[in-house]
Amino acid sequence: MSNSLAIATVTEALRRHIANSLGPEITFAVDVAARKPPADPPTDPTITVFLYQVTPNASRRNADAPTRATDGTVLTRPAAALDLHYLISCYGEESELVSQRLLGSVVRTLHEFPVLPVPLIEEAAALPHLQGSDLAEAAQRIRFTPTSMDIDDTSKLWGMLYQTPYALSLCYQGVLVLIDGRSEPVAGKPVQTRTVRAVPSTGQPATG
Repeated sequence: MSNSLAIATVTEALRRHIANSLGPEITFAVDVAARKPPADPPTDPTITVFLYQVTPNASRRNADAPTRATDGTVLTRPAAALDLHYLISCYGEESELVSQRLLGSVVRTLHEFPVLPVPLIEEAAALPHLQGSDLAEAAQRIRFTPTSMDIDDTSKLWGMLYQTPYALSLCYQGVLVLIDGRSEPVAGKPVQTRTVRAVPSTGQPATG
C-alpha cells in the first residue's frame, strides 16, 4: 500500500521504463513524455504516455473491511484499490515508419517486463514533485497488460481528446495501485476478564 502520490509515481516510472528500453534498435533520440497526445502532432520521434482513466479494481473494490466502528473509532486503515489506464501514442517520420518502430519497442518492453521495476519507481520518487512517495515500499507490484479495444472503443477514446488527431497508439492497464488512508487504527482494548466454560460430553456418537 502507498500514499496519494502513487498514481503520479506510476506514470513517471512507466515513462522511464519505456524511455530506458528503446535500444538497441532505436538509435535516434526520442522524446518520451507523460502528457496528453498533442493537438499538433510532432514531426520528431515522440512517445506520449497519457493516463486517461482511473477505475476501481474489480477484484479488490469490495475487499476493504469496515474501517470504522459505530462510534466512529477507526478499526482499520482504509485503502482504495485502483487500476490505471494508459494511452501510449507514437509519432515520427511516416516515410521511415518511425511511429511503428517505436510502437514495436513499447510492446516488446511491456511484454518482456510487464512488472514495473522497483529501481525506476525509486528514481521517479526522487523527483522534487514526487518526494514523499512510498510506492517503492509497497508489497503490491504494478503489472501492465494490454487492453483490447475495437474500432468503436478507439473512436470513443480519441473522440474525448477534443481536436486531437489520431496517432498510432495502444492502451495498457496498470494493476493494481493501493492508496492508504491517513487514519490511524485504534489499538484494540486489552482483555479484562476471561470466561472459561466446560461443557460435558453426552457420550453419544456423532451422526452424519
